[in-house]
Amino acid sequence: MFQQKQYYLHMKYIIYLITYPFLWCISILPFPLLYLLSDFIFIIVYHIIGYRTKTVRENMALTLTHLSEKERYIIEKKFYHHLCDLFLEMIKTMTISKEEICKRYVFKNIEVYKEIEKKEKSIAIMCAHYASYEWAISLNYHSKYKSYGIYKKISNDYFDKLVHKIRSKFKAILITTKETIPTIINNNNNNILSVYGFASDQSPKANTAFHYAKFMGIEVPVHTGAEMLAKRYNMNVVFLQTKKIKRGYYEASIELLSENSSEVPNYELTDQFLKLVEKQIYEAPEYYLWTHKRWKHKK
Repeated sequence: MFQQKQYYLHMKYIIYLITYPFLWCISILPFPLLYLLSDFIFIIVYHIIGYRTKTVRENMALTLTHLSEKERYIIEKKFYHHLCDLFLEMIKTMTISKEEICKRYVFKNIEVYKEIEKKEKSIAIMCAHYASYEWAISLNYHSKYKSYGIYKKISNDYFDKLVHKIRSKFKAILITTKETIPTIINNNNNNILSVYGFASDQSPKANTAFHYAKFMGIEVPVHTGAEMLAKRYNMNVVFLQTKKIKRGYYEASIELLSENSSEVPNYELTDQFLKLVEKQIYEAPEYYLWTHKRWKHKK
């Protein structure tokens, strides 16, 4: 058993050693070449492999019922172009400068966030897997608070450490879902003002869901962790909305959902968040992450 474990660790390390130089070389490409590579990857991912096209088409057919099949097909192709851009932009984060990312991911009302920080309460940021949810990390350049991103641990420990290293460049600390509550308790007990990022639009396990709500017209289980933790520890709750202006350029805005989350009826903030995400999707559906099986537990 020990030898088998060592073998898998050894293989993971070899995969990392082989892959890392390619990722680094991609990350230093100038943006015109980066997007030229993205166009090539699009042909492979969409036309040759057909990566999750069945899931994407099922999700769009379920939720974009107001559009014709031809209109959904156009959105589908735009989505895959964006997905390839997004993947390479994530790699670009390895070496991107502060000046470059702040030029490409702009907060149009950062003063709203700074006013919220003045209230001296920790902040729960709710956002969706929409547009550039990765580059939203640049918010830390504007924040005085300690920053935490909640994520799912990567199975390859070497790549997981790489992701931690990249995030630390942006003053962000990654914590898993299991580490979230202990971290919040510790920070709360020690009066450490913090900001926690929750991507709350994906599907929880049906048997662990506390709340069902309509999302894109379909009743599904929804994540309520951000709301429940915000209420329990009296955090301010904000919604981070991102719009894609053009290729490689995004605009974000901050909307305060609640200053007194503990007084808001249960699930009201979650439902409000889902309505805001819906609005984003209906405005430009090609920038939502359609490859996830978001509606697999629908009622």
